[in-house]
Parts: sequence; structure tokens; C-alpha cells
Amino acid sequence: MKAVIFDVDGTLYEQSRLRRKMLYALLGYYALRPWRAQELLILSKFRAEREKRSGAVGPDLENAQYTWCAEKGGYSIPKIKRTVEQWIFRSPNRYLAQCVYPGTQTFFETLRQRGVKIGIYSDYAAHDKLAAMGLQADIVVSSTDPFIDRMKPNPEGLLYIAQQLEVAPEECLFIGDRQELDGVCAERANMPYRIVDKQPFAQFDFYHTLKNQLFPSTN
Repeated sequence: MKAVIFDVDGTLYEQSRLRRKMLYALLGYYALRPWRAQELLILSKFRAEREKRSGAVGPDLENAQYTWCAEKGGYSIPKIKRTVEQWIFRSPNRYLAQCVYPGTQTFFETLRQRGVKIGIYSDYAAHDKLAAMGLQADIVVSSTDPFIDRMKPNPEGLLYIAQQLEVAPEECLFIGDRQELDGVCAERANMPYRIVDKQPFAQFDFYHTLKNQLFPSTN
């Protein structure tokens, strides 16, 4: 194994905990601004339209994702972009450090100590999320980057990362949280993978256990 590539949402942090925090933030914000409550529908529609298009291929997925929402919900694209930027790309970052799975930072540190390269492959932009969690990677790629323009489970993003890190796909390990997206993506790339265990409380031992399995001498 020469590289480990991570998904982000639900893989590096507890997504359910973040969603609870964001629910309280949203309710508090819009309770004082009921005339803007339509923005909650925009967020729901934006996510729903993206989910429907797993495996979508560009061109220009970065802007297409807003067009999908506009066409289905009748909202203006500038309003969609402002709402999504605030509540999906910016506001959640303040809570991420509190939601990172135990052992994640140590696992990253162990990979670096062992000379294993680190990649990030997410369907959403991830640079700011990594900074908020105090994590660093050798390469960070999103499905909507113009040089990818393909959403999971299309394997192009994983293959691109492996190429940029100068390793073969079979020399990588991809870690994700959804078999139907991350697992299938890895299978199509001919890349070994692990899916974060979603059994109650199992996530909290996932990176401790994985580190000890991969690097027994660090026990």
C-alpha cells in the first residue's frame, strides 16, 4: 500500500452529529427570519437533485448542480448559490472539529510517518473542510472539479488521484462510507477499499482498529 484515499462526508467525521448541530443552527436562524424559510426548501432540493444524479458526467458539473435545482424548484441560480454556499460549504465547517472520528488525526499522522501518500476524493469541495478538521492531504479532488466532471461511482476521480500520486490503483486503499457510491467507485477503479462501519458506536473505533491492522508495530 503506497497511498490511502479518503472520502470526506461521513468518512472522516460523524455526519449525524454534524446534522444535529446544523439543524439547531438552521432552526435558530430561520425562526428569526421566517420570510426566508424558502431557503430550507432550496437546500433540500439541491441535495435531492444531486442524489438523483450519481454517476453523472459533465460538462461543467460545478454549475450544472445549481441548474438542476433551479429547474426542479423554480429558484434563481444566484439565490441557490448564496444559500448553498452559506449552509453547505461554509457554516458547517465551524462544527467539524467537534465531529471528527476519534483516531482520524492519529491515522493521518501514522500514514505520513510511514511514507504513505494521502489523497482526498469527495463529491463536494473539501479543502475548507480539511482545514477545519486540522487534516492535510497530498492531493484533494472533487467530482465537480473541471478536470474530473464525473460524480461517484464513476471511477475517474480515483484514477486521476492515483495517477497524480504516481501509484497504481491496486497500490491504493480507498476509504468511504457508502458501498453504493464509494465501494462501487473503488471496484470500478480496481482499487482495494474499506467502508466505515455504520453499526452503533463502531465508527468510533474504526480508525484505531484500521491503524492497528495496517501497522501492527504501532500498537
